[in-house]
Amino acid sequence: METPPPTTPRTEPTDADVEAFRQQLGRPPRGLRAIAHRCPCGQPDVVETAPRLPDGTPFPTLYYLTCPRANSAIGTLEAEGVMKEMTERLGTDPELAAAYRAAHEDYIRRRDEIEELTGFPSAGGMPDRVKCLHVLVAHSLAAGPGVNPLGDEAIAMLPEWWRKGPCVTPAQDGTKTEEDAQ
Repeated sequence: METPPPTTPRTEPTDADVEAFRQQLGRPPRGLRAIAHRCPCGQPDVVETAPRLPDGTPFPTLYYLTCPRANSAIGTLEAEGVMKEMTERLGTDPELAAAYRAAHEDYIRRRDEIEELTGFPSAGGMPDRVKCLHVLVAHSLAAGPGVNPLGDEAIAMLPEWWRKGPCVTPAQDGTKTEEDAQ
């Protein structure tokens, strides 16, 4: 990837954001708190979710990647063995392991500022292994470069998923557009 997508300020979701999420994942959002990052195309690509879903179920994944193009590209990295290689490096590189532990602590701190989920892990395998690149990338995009070293590395490996334009095009009022009907 030539340049990583810039960090965007956390914003309250609009009706169009909620509709974009619905189109991206094929379901309505659950526990949506904020848009944590916007793709360079303008659509949400990372959402911040509540530590508990509306029915009270714990949901420890604070940052959730919603863009299907980014998700697909990350799935390719996972299939190529990137997670295994990163996990192996954690066992041999003390500086990387320390930075990854700090990312874990950042994730927990951010989640606990909303609601403490005592006894629940952070996400993505942190702090000892890499279990889900999607979560690490979402954390890096939401928190900004330098917070999650392995999320940053994964972002650097991705193609520019936004180059072809928005993955979805919701109407501003949240209704389906003519393009959606096709």
